[in-house]
Amino acid sequence: MKVLVIGSGGREHTFTWKLAQSELVTKLYVAPGNAGTAQIAENLKIGVSDFEEIKKAVIDRAIDMVVVGPEQPLVDGIADFFAEDADLQHVKVIGPKKEGAILEGSKDYSKQFMLRHGIPTGASETFTHDTLEEGFAYLEKETAPYVLKADGLAAGKGVIITSDLQEAKDTLKEMLQGKFGDASSSVVIEQHLSGIELSVFVLTDGNGYITFPSAKDYKRIGEGDTGLNTGGMGCVSPVPFADDEFMQKVEERVIAPTVEGLKKDNIDFTGFLFIGLMNVNGDPYVIEYNVRMGDPETEVVLPLLKSDLAEIFQLAAEKRLSEAKVEIDTRTATTVMLVSGGYPEAYEKGKIITGLDKVKNVIPFHAGTTHNEAGDVVTNGGRVIALTAYGDSMEEALAKSYEAVEVVEFQKKNFRSDIGFDLK
Repeated sequence: MKVLVIGSGGREHTFTWKLAQSELVTKLYVAPGNAGTAQIAENLKIGVSDFEEIKKAVIDRAIDMVVVGPEQPLVDGIADFFAEDADLQHVKVIGPKKEGAILEGSKDYSKQFMLRHGIPTGASETFTHDTLEEGFAYLEKETAPYVLKADGLAAGKGVIITSDLQEAKDTLKEMLQGKFGDASSSVVIEQHLSGIELSVFVLTDGNGYITFPSAKDYKRIGEGDTGLNTGGMGCVSPVPFADDEFMQKVEERVIAPTVEGLKKDNIDFTGFLFIGLMNVNGDPYVIEYNVRMGDPETEVVLPLLKSDLAEIFQLAAEKRLSEAKVEIDTRTATTVMLVSGGYPEAYEKGKIITGLDKVKNVIPFHAGTTHNEAGDVVTNGGRVIALTAYGDSMEEALAKSYEAVEVVEFQKKNFRSDIGFDLK
């Protein structure tokens, strides 16, 4: 089986790393990929939403399966493009069609979906520029802290939380005036749920589903969860407090009703559900849905999968996922993200990365990397390398990740030294 992975980050490197272990896979391609995927697959210089070029690559290379990493091509309808093209209909696509991707593409739609299917979530209202004054009035009735979310895709940065009412009002106005472009032409104001966050990952074919280990990532740039939001500075899987009792509640109250809800709404969904949860006094509440794997969560969740990922994907594409045999490693996996200085604001690219050949006891998953003209691995994004380690405890795994942090170097390297701080 020839497989094409769409995307260029740490998530896609991890998918490629895992698929490369399968005897079913004869050739791997990644579009556009990074310096890490180039070591184990053939990178194709194609944009993630350039469907015509993707089609050409799939036909020219007789590719059998396409695994879609990021959300943008899913929301743009890549799965529909394949399903509706006679030359591509035989290709298996892991990723939902547009009607399923809207669960991530619109926060308002996903809230309505949760309400419709009785899935526990915080109360919310949605506002546009025309209803700005109603938005102000809604904020005045709410208690701090105030949670404002861009309705559309904002690259993981469209959520603002503040305890200051005036700041909340100013932020609402800024968002509706285009702070996040079209993504914030509608803004969801949501009840603030007090608890500890985690994520649960599900692969479904619309009937059966597989639940992967839980994970907790760390979004803020600064120690102790301070500063600006990022795409994720590190991650731990599984989450220590997500015990069997809690996960049974998640299964019964969230996962099963979500998959059943997709069926009831006649949404043909083959792909991942990344469910952001809040543990509120032992009860799970859904913060949001994503329709792909997370990043850097993939870098800790997939390494815990002992089964053949290509075989699982094949069964999902054939609507036979209930037949899959899944074995999960009982150890803990952690990852620490090395990022460019200045990220998540302005940062420089092209910094030479050294030490990758010297790291021990970790898997370095490349995120924002490429090769320069001299063939050196260089930085090519805000988040650069995820250093993943296994351990019999979280502390043991983190010690290995942080040992590798000291070995991998590039100019203006930044990282958080407190990943897992709230789980100890």
